[in-house]
Amino acid sequence: MKTAIQLLVFLLISTFIFANDDEKPYMTKTFNASAVKSLNVRTSGGSISVTGKNGEAKVEVYVRSNNWNGRDELSTKEIEERLEEYELTVAQEGETLVCKAKRKKEDWSDWKRSLNISFKITVPEKITTDLGTSGGSIRLANLSGTQNFGTSGGSLHLHDLSGDIKGRTSGGSINLSNCKDKLDLTTSGGSIKAENSKGDIRLSTSGGSINLEEMDGIIKVTTSGGSVRGGGIKGELNASTSGGSIRLNNVAASLRASTSAGSVDVEMTALGKYLDLSTSAGGIRVQMPLDKGMDLDLRANRVNVSRLNNFDGAFDKDRVKGKLNGGGTLVTMRANSGSISIND
Repeated sequence: MKTAIQLLVFLLISTFIFANDDEKPYMTKTFNASAVKSLNVRTSGGSISVTGKNGEAKVEVYVRSNNWNGRDELSTKEIEERLEEYELTVAQEGETLVCKAKRKKEDWSDWKRSLNISFKITVPEKITTDLGTSGGSIRLANLSGTQNFGTSGGSLHLHDLSGDIKGRTSGGSINLSNCKDKLDLTTSGGSIKAENSKGDIRLSTSGGSINLEEMDGIIKVTTSGGSVRGGGIKGELNASTSGGSIRLNNVAASLRASTSAGSVDVEMTALGKYLDLSTSAGGIRVQMPLDKGMDLDLRANRVNVSRLNNFDGAFDKDRVKGKLNGGGTLVTMRANSGSISIND
């Protein structure tokens, strides 16, 4: 039920973005869905929305002026005149549905005549996609298979995807929910929000924050300038940031988390195969169960830990190293210029 509601919200948002008020598509084409196995889309300035729905293959083309925000209304005659300067293709080539829009000759001195050409597409759920736009957002929902997509300046919105998924944006944010299997997503300047997803997941941003909620699998997230936040993590998580703090709660996973310029604050509800936390310029604060076997190796300016029962090893103000409850999970923590506090 929750998934159905989320998909409905996605569709409503897509409809709002691609068809404000009573806006109608410039062109609509339908195809034999059973004959469509892959989708190839290219546009130089518009957005792309693809939704999986068995039994349908439909393409809607929206054409707007590219002046400022692209909302200037054009008459049908004006659109047709300007489209003479473009190559616009919506056709089936073999088992591939092809949608392309490109200006025949780039003329930056006449930028006021440029168009924003967007595609809103419905295809069978099981499909292979190859999508690209130089300036718009990309929205995908209810698809399975191999998905490869990228935009130079827009955001990525992904819901209910499964398969081998690879996406990139040079300047926008990434939002994903209810996705699974293999995901590799990158942005050069935006934030990332991921929730209710599972699998082999790689998320990377050069300048934004990362937020994770209810994630499971082998997960690696990196940011060069933002923080990492999240909760409800299972499986394995490797999180790193060069310029922010790390805050994680309700973690029952193998965890490796590091930051070069912030603090680390973690609530562990259960330990996995390892726990490795480090910071170069902040402190570490951890809430964790201490009733299991562990090999402890903690080093900081000061280590604050509640009384350890059944501990065998060295216990100093700046270093704790030894076996707890006979040894087991390797627990390593390093705070080069701060303190470590455990259950304190």
